[in-house]
Amino acid sequence: MSQERRKKQESRVKQDEPLSLPKPSLKVWVIVGILVIVAIAVFIPWHRHNQKVDAFAQCLTAKQAKMYGAFWCPHCDAQKEMFGSSFKYAPYTECGIKGSRGLTQACQDAGVKRFPTWVFADGSRTEGEKSLEYLSDQTGCPLP
Repeated sequence: MSQERRKKQESRVKQDEPLSLPKPSLKVWVIVGILVIVAIAVFIPWHRHNQKVDAFAQCLTAKQAKMYGAFWCPHCDAQKEMFGSSFKYAPYTECGIKGSRGLTQACQDAGVKRFPTWVFADGSRTEGEKSLEYLSDQTGCPLP
């Protein structure tokens, strides 16, 4: 085998070898560790709070409280924000009809005139944004 052929063969073998990446330094591992600890420290309390608000919204449903609202109502949006992502568990009835300011039949039957309107199991009702404390007092659901 000629010397030129050997050089070509050696260069092909070197090209087939996987590239080795430089190993991260200790500083990089320390920074990554700190970021992971911070992320966990933020996530756990946030997750626990969300679970408590989920349970509160589910309790309102179990206690037969109902919120009537409309998609175009800013006070309804503010009320929904109090629940955050847990609002999906809240006992909500949409009264707005897309494309108009009319009300759905269910809301007309319930006698809803202003938004948001909360109706409780005992038949009492209240209009406007209500604090979670107020809803807790009305239903007996523990606060998040």
